[in-house]
This record gives sequence, structure tokens and C-alpha cells, in this order.
Amino acid sequence: MASDFEYEDRQADPDKESASGQELSSRREFLSGGGLLASRAPTDAGDSDELKQSYLLHLTRRAMACEFEVYFNAGQYEHAAESAMEALDLVELLEDQMTVYRNYSQVSLLNRLCAGEPQLVEARLAGLLQRSLELHEITDGAFDITSTPLSREWGFFKREGILPDEQAIKAALDSVGSNYLNLDIESGILSFLKADIEINLGSIGKGFALDRCASLLQGAGIEEFLIHGGRSSVLAAGSRRDGQSSREGREGWQIAIRHPMKPEQVLCHFWIRDQAVGTSGDANQFFYHNGVRYGHVIDPRSGQPSQGVLSASIVAPSAADADALATACFVDGPEVAAEYVKNLPDTGFIIVTDGERRGSTQLNLLNIPEDQIEVIGQISEVTTW
Repeated sequence: MASDFEYEDRQADPDKESASGQELSSRREFLSGGGLLASRAPTDAGDSDELKQSYLLHLTRRAMACEFEVYFNAGQYEHAAESAMEALDLVELLEDQMTVYRNYSQVSLLNRLCAGEPQLVEARLAGLLQRSLELHEITDGAFDITSTPLSREWGFFKREGILPDEQAIKAALDSVGSNYLNLDIESGILSFLKADIEINLGSIGKGFALDRCASLLQGAGIEEFLIHGGRSSVLAAGSRRDGQSSREGREGWQIAIRHPMKPEQVLCHFWIRDQAVGTSGDANQFFYHNGVRYGHVIDPRSGQPSQGVLSASIVAPSAADADALATACFVDGPEVAAEYVKNLPDTGFIIVTDGERRGSTQLNLLNIPEDQIEVIGQISEVTTW
């Protein structure tokens, strides 16, 4: 099933190219986007130079069980593709560091060793762990990087789907709690205060990778780009240079937020500039038992799959925060989530829930400027918190 939001470029299709697409006469010309720009005419005869339809340079790499994609305004930066390849290489290195599915990763090593002896954590990974602990406190435990035992009991760790008994859930809850992690941020030393605690960065790792990629690109002098991981995590800098935003009075990059249960239906268009968006939903992993639907996003405090929210999209300055808060808001719902999101600088949410009428959809908005969003789908109600 399609993801809950995606980058949407209504002007560049169907002619945009990727670095793995057709060969052009000059590799350097292709990598800089020059060949693409040279072959494109204005969309309308009366368009000015500023409103000409332009191309995107697009590079992709599979990592972290999804596609990471980078978009640039073609021809804007001569070294854009080389820098994008470096960023995608970085994603692979970070996956090697953070995944729990490879025995040699640093996170896997920490899970095996920290209960017996405190371990030194690489500095930037330690910073991510520290932020995870802060977000755990901010969300009153709705976000928790130690919840893997619950996912394992429910079968979602291996994408199976199992209905556990109450005793199994209780036992798993005894092995969950970020309060059992002791991190000395100055020394980078991590220890586990319970032997069976384990960490899993799946709900924040992709966002962290996007933040690191953005730093790399900006350090290379690239100030306008969009990058996403699996379309559930996206970060945008600067603006798409196609004239579309100018005509509509908006700046930034346009993404589409889709109905989580009806992926062919776009609920709204949304423009982001120097922001990140993370989306959490359970449309891709769920099972039914006796007519009850159980999704893979589990409340780490109760041990039960979350109910009542169809998807939660968080807009935040960092992609790591957006990812983590999206999970927490999906668990808590708009009313509870509004209490902590409203206190976070430059942070808002777009939470999709069922409407009051059967089959209807409600859009819940917090700190989302009117000129940043365009509702186009069948929405029965829009509630601003």
C-alpha cells in the first residue's frame, strides 16, 4: 500500500530522469542536470523565464528497507549528483551503525553488552540516544526506543501478526522503559539498568539519517533540495524552481498527504521549506482477529496497538524529531498530542482520524499556517487545535 504522503511534482512528470535512467552523451552534463534543462520548453507560450517548467535531478538508493531519494533543481549545482551520492553512501553507513537486523551494528552490540558492562557510544549516535530520551519524557512515554519486546510479542518484529495473551504482554512490558537507559552524554557511556532492555531506533533512525544527509549537502554548498526515506520521512531545503510556488503564492517543495486507507486519494497538498515531515501509520502492517483490527504501532505504556488515528504527520525543524513525534502522536491522538506539540518550537501536526459519520474523514491541524496547506480531498471536517 502506498505511504501516507509523498513528494508530488505535478509539473516535472513524465519526463524527469534519475541517475539510473537513460544514458546521456555527457555524464558530467547529466549529473549536473544541464542536458535536461537544454531540452525543455516553457509550459505555456506566454510563460516568462521565471515560470518555465524545469526538470528535477533525481537520485535513489535502497537502504533501511526503503528507497531513499534525493531531488535537486536540475542544473542549479554543478556538483549536486556527486554530493547526493555521498549523502546516500552516508545513509548506508548509518544503517550499518543503527540497524538491529545486523549482528555487527553498534546498536546490536550495545544490546548484547550494555547490561553487563557500560559501553562507549559514537558521539553522534549518543546525541541521537539523548534526544530519544528527551522525546520520551516530552511525550510522557508515548515514544520509547525500548518497545521491541512488545513488537516481538505481537509478531510485528517479523511481520507476522500474532495475538498474544495478557501474560505475554505483561512480561514484555516488564522489559520496556527508556528510564532503564543510563546515558552520560559528556563521556558517551551507555549502560542498561535492566538486563533484558534493548534499544531499537526504527522510529527515529530514518529521520536522523535525513538530518545527517542535509548537513552534508548544505556543507557542500547545496541549499535547495528535497530528500526522503521511504516517503514516510521527508526533509526539504529551499524551494522547487518551477514557478509553481510563485504562481500559487507559496515557497518550498510540494508534497501530497494521502488518505492512509485509500492511497489513491490525496487529502491535501502541503508545502515545506527548511522543514521536515514525518508520518506514522499502520496501513502497511496489521492483522484482524475476530473482526478487530490490530496495527503495528503499539502504545509502549499499555502494550496494546494504538486505535483511533489513521495517520499522524508531524512538521518539525528536524527529521528525527518529526519521525519520533509522529509515532507518539499516532499513539496519543490529537487531543493529547496537542498538549506537548504546541510547546515545541516550529512544530505542528496533521492528524487524520475517522469523522463522526461512518466512512468520513477528519483532518486535525495544529500550528499549520493556512498558506502552507491546500485541502483537496473529501474531508468531512477540519479541526484546528
